[in-house]
Amino acid sequence: MSNPLDADPTPCNQKSGMDFRDRGIYAQLLELMLNLQQTIGDHFVKLTTRQWQAQSLEEANRIQVVREQEDVINHTVCQMISLLWTEAAADQRLQESLHSLNSREVWKKSPSSRQPDQPVRQSSFQASFVSHVLSNRGVDISDFYQSHFQDYDAYQQDKYHEEKNPLGFLNLGVSENKLCVDLITERLCQNDMNCIEEDLLQYSDWRGHPLLREEVARFLSYYCRAPTRLDPENVVVLNGCCSIFSALLMVLGDPGETFLVPTPFYGGFTFVSHLYAKVELFPVHLESEITEENSEPFQLTVDKLEKALLEARQKEKKVRGLVLTNPQNPLGVVYSQDSLMEYLEFAKRHNLHVIIDEIYMLSVFDESIKFHSVLSIERLPDPDRTHVIWGTSKDFGISGFRFGALYTHNKEVASAVSVFGYLHGISGITQYKLCRLLQDREWIDTVYLPANHSRLRTAHKYVTKKLRALKIPFVNHGSGLYIWVNLQSYLKPCTFEEERALHRRFLDNKLMLSRGKSYMCKEPGWFRIIFAENHVPLKLAMHRFKQVLEEQNYDWMVKQLEEAMRE
Repeated sequence: MSNPLDADPTPCNQKSGMDFRDRGIYAQLLELMLNLQQTIGDHFVKLTTRQWQAQSLEEANRIQVVREQEDVINHTVCQMISLLWTEAAADQRLQESLHSLNSREVWKKSPSSRQPDQPVRQSSFQASFVSHVLSNRGVDISDFYQSHFQDYDAYQQDKYHEEKNPLGFLNLGVSENKLCVDLITERLCQNDMNCIEEDLLQYSDWRGHPLLREEVARFLSYYCRAPTRLDPENVVVLNGCCSIFSALLMVLGDPGETFLVPTPFYGGFTFVSHLYAKVELFPVHLESEITEENSEPFQLTVDKLEKALLEARQKEKKVRGLVLTNPQNPLGVVYSQDSLMEYLEFAKRHNLHVIIDEIYMLSVFDESIKFHSVLSIERLPDPDRTHVIWGTSKDFGISGFRFGALYTHNKEVASAVSVFGYLHGISGITQYKLCRLLQDREWIDTVYLPANHSRLRTAHKYVTKKLRALKIPFVNHGSGLYIWVNLQSYLKPCTFEEERALHRRFLDNKLMLSRGKSYMCKEPGWFRIIFAENHVPLKLAMHRFKQVLEEQNYDWMVKQLEEAMRE
């Protein structure tokens, strides 16, 4: 193992003859800390690279321990640098020195060259942005964002376009429905959508414009098959379902408290819960294997909920609620009404809130499957603790509209969530267009939904056919915009480190997928593929997908041959 002290302690940008005595103590310490950060970061990269080459399960576990140690040290060093920079910045005489240090961007230095089969992992020392402006909380938020969204930022700067950028990123990782852009565009361009009134240009009710809330209540009453007409006073609209989810966590739980979430689950929940509410999402781990307990892969049962709740309480967690998605993301499971009732009754027994996200409710394209909304249940076990989220991003393919709606029977909760409209409201013009769209029941039922379901079926059939040809197992459900695929046979050994490496290989080939670790999946090797894409880019994406797996297999065979020759 290399010794960090073997590295050259001289600052990389230090000019010949520079005298530290001419500079403040804070600036001197700051430069030393920046170099220490770089040295330790390089040390961890070399250490894990050496362990990675061993390829054993024991070494893979050791790598994970090293990663955790690295994160702890990095956090401490970042805090020290932030403090030193703040103190040094207060001295006007040191501005030139600080500018020189700031231009170095030591923490963004590119990793050294690697072997083709070695995973690309940008050290958190290299990825962290050290700021003399941000608070500790700001640094934490920034670091959390960078660690989760770097790939998405790269995609945004290099998107695939059939003519302008055919070598750009193909995105089968972000859940967006691009199959009916033509229909939605045509409908949004009709004359009834164009309205500019004074009322729409002013601040609206923080809960949302009354006309939109009334229409949302009518819309959900009809499509959720509610036994009685839903009350517009129980509706709150904000700029996206994640805003609704975040607001609910804020008003239902205090920092450090816990919500149960069956895994795998939508990774955005983790980011949202961390960003504002600071609540913990406690996993209810589900397994893929068919057993006496599991009649199907990743089956959620009340027994598993009870065990998770007991485990959380034994760890002295204060559990406030249960989070569900229906249809489930990323599995695509559509819960039966009996199952929903069992989950709701479990929550009532333990005085838990239930947040249920039904954002894919109109994206059930298998005609043999019937969707049951929680709002269709005539007698909810605990209506005051049952809260439903829905939006147009997935079902209508207009995620750019930034619209999410909450329906809760609890007017106290609705009132508390509506306060967030002050920060997360929707523009009046957008609310008007949404109102007109949701009002057009005839167009939705006779034009849009039939076409959308048909195109989803076609795209789903195309991708699943490709997966079967490659003999790749997958969870097959006829809802949502995604397929949950099992690539464990391509991981040798089957670890999360190998999963990360395969994910990076996809990115290196300009293909975005979502890996199982992002969904807190207990088992390494699962990936989510979005299929709601137009045929030309979808075909190219599946071609890149196949190429990556072929490269993965080839590199593994070469490695096996080299090891055999060494023996």
